[in-house]
Amino acid sequence: MAVLSLNNICFSYKDTPVLNDVSYEFERGKMYCIIGKSGAGKTTLLSILSGLAKPKSGSIMYDGRDIKKIDKYKFRSKYIGVIFQSFNLITKFTALENVILSMNIAGYRQRKKRDKALELLKSVGLDESEANRRVLKLSGGQQQRVAIARALSYDAEIILADEPTGNLDSETQSEIMAIFRSLADSGKCVILVSHSPEVAALCDEKYELIKYSKKAKK
Repeated sequence: MAVLSLNNICFSYKDTPVLNDVSYEFERGKMYCIIGKSGAGKTTLLSILSGLAKPKSGSIMYDGRDIKKIDKYKFRSKYIGVIFQSFNLITKFTALENVILSMNIAGYRQRKKRDKALELLKSVGLDESEANRRVLKLSGGQQQRVAIARALSYDAEIILADEPTGNLDSETQSEIMAIFRSLADSGKCVILVSHSPEVAALCDEKYELIKYSKKAKK
């Protein structure tokens, strides 16, 4: 059974159709890549999957439940972990503080949050010294790792990432993709948006969006 599914999704910006009758299913334990030309609606589709944007018509199902019937805050803070293209980290905070803040927002009740946050940062390749460094003092690749750790901070089943390797060198891209692969192999559903053929080739399935009102195809 799919953990997340799109059923006949349509979306428009004013009078311009962006997504038309899009249907697709995403399973646990797989890594997906949404591809397509600029303007095809890739980031819009990611926003719809995360519940940040509302489609004009159609439904999004999470574990067989229409997300319209799930509290929006609960859906976005417990079930879905989003990694934004610009990271959206609080730059005056340390990497560690960013992850702990995410736990607090999600209502994470574990007593030793600092230990858990350090463990998460270590799992994405950051040591304690880097964890205690202000985000502005970290490289782009390190900031991306913080963003991934933050998305994992409340153990979301689904990880969404918008161009997660767009500004990284090839070596760092490979390291970040290895992290996503390990997440999928651990049973999470990982959905990426990317222009990179190299990133798409590392995913289990590709889903191509066709620009404007033409029907998306696999």
